[in-house]
This record gives sequence, structure tokens and C-alpha cells, in this order.
Amino acid sequence: MELRGKQKRYLRALANGYRPVFSIGKNGLSPVWLQEVTGALNKRELMKVNVLQNADVTTSDVKNYVEKNSNITVVQTIGRVLLLFMPSEDDENQNISKDVFKM
Repeated sequence: MELRGKQKRYLRALANGYRPVFSIGKNGLSPVWLQEVTGALNKRELMKVNVLQNADVTTSDVKNYVEKNSNITVVQTIGRVLLLFMPSEDDENQNISKDVFKM
């Protein structure tokens, strides 16, 4: 899903005070990790992921892997932190995506 600039700015402002929920360490990327992230995003819709210094992957590797293997959108990368967005499948959890799609 491609987000417009106004939508990205809204999501970045919303996530300004967020702390990273998931980390990527020396075990790297795996389908199990991506499944856990997808499950968490289905509840939250927006979260940060941290790439630890001992990880064998870079933030661009993580971005490419996530976008290629799922319908998660990487909104922003700052240093070793990625901001991920995915609209929830449950109507009860669609608090953020309703506002984003109105823009």
C-alpha cells in the first residue's frame, strides 16, 4: 500500500512518543518473526521496530524483507528504528487507519 505524504506525516507525528516494540538481533529475519510482527500490527496498526547493533542485517534489508513478504508499509526509518503501519483486519482495532484513509 502506498501512502501519500500527508498520511505519512500524520503517522510519524502519532508515533513520535512510541517506544520500539520488537527488536531484530543476531537471529536476524525469519518468517516466524514476520508473523509475530504482523499479529502485533493487527492489534496496534502502528509500531516501531529496533534493529540491534549485533544484528547481521541493516535497516534497508529489514525494510525490503518486510515490504516484499507482507502487506506492511514502512513509513519511516531513522537510524536503526523502523516505523511500520498495517491496517487492522478487525473493525474494533481500526482506530488509526480510519483517520489515515480519510486524508
